Amino acid sequence: MSVSGHLGELRKRVIVCIAVYIVAFLICLRFAGRLVTMFTDMGTGYGYRYVYIAPQELLMVYFSIALLGALVIDLPVIFYQLYCFSAPGLLKREQRAFQLAVFFGSLSFLVGIAFAYKISVPFMLYFLISFTREVAVTASISIQEFVNFLLTVFLIFGCIFELPLLSVILAMLGILNSEILKRGRKVVIVLIFFIAAIVTPPDIASQIITAIPMCLLYELSIFLAKIFYRKRESSEEDEEDKDRDRLDGGSADHESVIGENKDADGA
Repeated sequence: MSVSGHLGELRKRVIVCIAVYIVAFLICLRFAGRLVTMFTDMGTGYGYRYVYIAPQELLMVYFSIALLGALVIDLPVIFYQLYCFSAPGLLKREQRAFQLAVFFGSLSFLVGIAFAYKISVPFMLYFLISFTREVAVTASISIQEFVNFLLTVFLIFGCIFELPLLSVILAMLGILNSEILKRGRKVVIVLIFFIAAIVTPPDIASQIITAIPMCLLYELSIFLAKIFYRKRESSEEDEEDKDRDRLDGGSADHESVIGENKDADGA
C-alpha cells in the first residue's frame, strides 16, 4: 500500500473512533443523572449531603461523567481500530498477543473500577465522615468535588490493575524479568506509598487502602513475569535448536553433494 493509501486507511479508522465517541458521549449524557444518583448514594448512607455552589456546577458534572464514560466505551473501539490498521504488518503470534492484551487490559481496568467502587471508596468515605462525630460539623459536599474525587479514584485503580498485564507484556518482549522486579521491590514499595499519599485524600487510611492493592499486584507481576519470561526463553531455545538442526542438515547435504562430485570425478 502506498503512503497515501496508509493515510486514507488511518483517516477512516480515526473517523470511526470519533463517531463512536460522539455517540457514546450522547448516550452517557442521557444517563448522567442516573450515574450522579448512583454516586451520591454511596455517601448518603454515611451522612453526606450534597450541594452545588455555582449555577453551572451540576451541568459540568454531567459533562465530566459523559466525557469520561464515552472514553471508557470508546477505548475498545480505539484498540480494535489500531489492531486492524497494524494487523497486516504483524505476525500471527503478534496478532494473538495484541488481541489478548486488549481483552485482558480492558478486563483488568473494569476489575480495578469495581474494586474501587465496592471496597476502596466506601472505606474512604466511612473513614473521612467519622471525624464529624467529634465535632458539630455537617458534611455538605460540593457535588462537583465529590464526583471528581470518585472519578479520580476509579481511574487510579483502573490503571493500578493494569500492572500485571504490563509486566507480562514486558516479560514476553524480553525487557523485564522477575529478578529485576525482585531487586527493585524495596524501592517500588516506597514509591507506591509515596504515590498513594499524593493521589488519595490526606489521611493514612486512604493511603493504606490504595497502597496495599498496589503492593499485592506488584507481587503478582513478579510471579507472572517469572512464568512468561521462562516461556519466552524456552521458545527462543526451541527456535535456536531448529535453526541449528537446519544448518546441520544443510551442511550434511552440502558434504554429501561434494562427496558425490568427487566420486563422479574419480570415475
